[in-house]
Amino acid sequence: MRALVLLMVALAVFSAGVCAEEGAVVPGYVIELPRDEGSHPQFKTEWWYVTGWLENGAGEPLGFQLTFFRSRTGIDQDNPSRFALRQVLFAHLAIGDPRRGSLLHHEKSARPGFGLADVAEGKLDVYIDDWRLRREGDSYYAVAATEDLTVDLQLQPKAPPLLQGDQGFSQKGPDSRAASYYYSLPQLAVTGRVTIAGREQSVQGRAWFDHEWSRMYIDDRSQGWDWLGLNLDDGGAAMIFQMRGERESELWAAGSWRAGSSGEAIKYQPDEVAWKPLRYWRSPRTGIRYPVEWEVTIGDRVVILRPLMDDQENDASGSTGTIYWEGAVRAFDAQNKVIGRGYLELTGYGTKIRL
Repeated sequence: MRALVLLMVALAVFSAGVCAEEGAVVPGYVIELPRDEGSHPQFKTEWWYVTGWLENGAGEPLGFQLTFFRSRTGIDQDNPSRFALRQVLFAHLAIGDPRRGSLLHHEKSARPGFGLADVAEGKLDVYIDDWRLRREGDSYYAVAATEDLTVDLQLQPKAPPLLQGDQGFSQKGPDSRAASYYYSLPQLAVTGRVTIAGREQSVQGRAWFDHEWSRMYIDDRSQGWDWLGLNLDDGGAAMIFQMRGERESELWAAGSWRAGSSGEAIKYQPDEVAWKPLRYWRSPRTGIRYPVEWEVTIGDRVVILRPLMDDQENDASGSTGTIYWEGAVRAFDAQNKVIGRGYLELTGYGTKIRL
């Protein structure tokens, strides 16, 4: 019965059209925190993304991801019933452990309400069952539990927020309607516990938080995207992405680079960003071929990306209907010196991404 309910929810979300009442993303909106850390239900698509590198007491690395997605269905928007399917929430949880060799990942789906799932407006507090991402005071908390995986993390900001694009207006293609409101919280200091298959480990590390909301995130020409959030060893941060068209061609690109924890971020336009794949890996489960090593040029910098492990494919076809690669990577400069650690996301390599 639960599988049938989830299927009905997914079909409702992905078959619904865009409502006339939905918000439009336009330049000039002033992002205010903590107000805008909460939900923006008038927009079709929204996500809260936490990714990062952890180390246990033995110094062994782990990558982690906890993401919540909200989708406006376009159904029964004026229906006052609590049972009206106006919004749907999804969540993804993953740990990248080199000793395991592949992602340990889980997913959830639910409609908000009835004490089982919800997302607040005006503050960060989103949950499905016992998975939760929230802010209390100056700290953020990421908590999730399954039969074989539990994360209980506290994240403390160590650098100012980073507004992406033009003061938070992030264009995603030649058509300016394909855009999001987008800010990042880089250099989050992480402490807490991770339990894998009954083995509890105290961990610490650094994380990256992304929050985006949009009416039309991508246009019809986009096959998918490649995205990087990078915590630099000098305390700075870099975000770089490209939207791909057919045959993996670059359709649009942009980025930001902040040197040090308090410097002003430099923003880069499409002609200043280039992604060049260096090595591919093919999934033994799906047969999808992903470029897992990259040479990325942003302005006059060249960054080489190498994964913590090749198999960081996340099959989320049971919730958001996507299969993508998202994993921990190290970043090197042109002289092969490590300059940072972060997360790389690769979408649209199996089938065209649809939101």
